[in-house]
Amino acid sequence: MGSMSELMDRARHRISVGDYHKMADAGVLGHDDRVELIEGEIVDMAPIGSQHACVVNQLARLFTLAAGEDCLVSTQNPIRLDDRSEPQPDLALLKPGDYMERLPGPEDILLVVEVASSSADYDRGVKLDLYARHGIPEVWLLDLTGNELLVCRDPVGGSYLSIAGPRVGECVRPVLLPGIGWRLAEGKTWSVPF
Repeated sequence: MGSMSELMDRARHRISVGDYHKMADAGVLGHDDRVELIEGEIVDMAPIGSQHACVVNQLARLFTLAAGEDCLVSTQNPIRLDDRSEPQPDLALLKPGDYMERLPGPEDILLVVEVASSSADYDRGVKLDLYARHGIPEVWLLDLTGNELLVCRDPVGGSYLSIAGPRVGECVRPVLLPGIGWRLAEGKTWSVPF
């Protein structure tokens, strides 16, 4: 007889993005449900606390002001990675364009930013691997609990070859948006963009 985890693994039913949207259209998933589709599984997202919301709002404002017309800053909106994954990163910096007819895909994404407190391990594991497998060129993971920023670049074979934690005073610039950047300040993760 197998273990409970083996039974759970066998009992999983994976769905497509199309099925996921049909569930939402039918009211099975409501507008207030904080879920995302990851590798065919509907996954509950961590609740958004005041610190998380504040940091995401500040980052969205900073990126919008710094990047101007160079990109579109999408905040907590879905991106479609394939037919089984539609995550909702905290921020996605997208190539300028009209995404009315389709969700942004890997080819549209310049940078993904995930802000985490209780979900830091999940973001470092499952989501980072997912982004790397789909060739997202750069992901920044901001861990609010540890006050740590990880800059992940160069996706190859399902993982990032470069994962660095910038030091205080060091400038962080997105590879595909080199005209913007921030210097990390003592005691907090972000300082004024330049």
